[in-house]
Amino acid sequence: MRKIKAKIAEIFKSIQGEGIYQGVSQVFLRFYGCNLNCKFCDTHLDFYQEMDLEEVLERIFSFDNYHSISLTGGEPLLQLDFLEEVLCFLKTKKKIIYLETNGILFENLKRIIDFVDIIAMDFKLPSSTGERDFWREHKKFLEIALKKEVFVKAVVCGSTEIKDILTSIAIIKEMASSIFFVLQPQHPFEDTVEEKLKLYQKICLEEGIKSKVIAQLHKFLGIK
Repeated sequence: MRKIKAKIAEIFKSIQGEGIYQGVSQVFLRFYGCNLNCKFCDTHLDFYQEMDLEEVLERIFSFDNYHSISLTGGEPLLQLDFLEEVLCFLKTKKKIIYLETNGILFENLKRIIDFVDIIAMDFKLPSSTGERDFWREHKKFLEIALKKEVFVKAVVCGSTEIKDILTSIAIIKEMASSIFFVLQPQHPFEDTVEEKLKLYQKICLEEGIKSKVIAQLHKFLGIK
């Protein structure tokens, strides 16, 4: 039987720079390719290797002393057949699986949800991304993701509009108001969106949503 191969951009060990697991040691399995073209994207991948299961596992198991394995990209859920194969094996080794995703491919999530422990899900705000809105997809995705631990992250930049934040809050309240909502400034070294972040966090507080402004730690530290 032909071996399934995946387009892998890199496999490395570092600390998680984003979200509520910021600072935690992880092995990052970065998949090549994305179904979006967000204008704020800071992960422009122009190289990949085609790797089979044995090659990926050999690289992953060359590392030790980490909290979890982060599936990142690009968008990991695009390479579903390989993802299912590698996750089946990793769970037999009792590895904690952390999925970083744009929160759109809900049908794909259904196939691998049982193998995932933590989901870091983006809300792709149209005013931030320059793309169309994905509210319908986000709601369906979140419904499935709630079977596991999940938090939501949204990038806030100069073009971000308050209506997108209000829609995000409404979806969170509808699905589960306990979901943590991370507001992530696009540029951690600039304060151009400081007032927006203060306002958006104030609204979250008033609406009973747990929220926190968390900038990208790895950019502060100058690491991957």
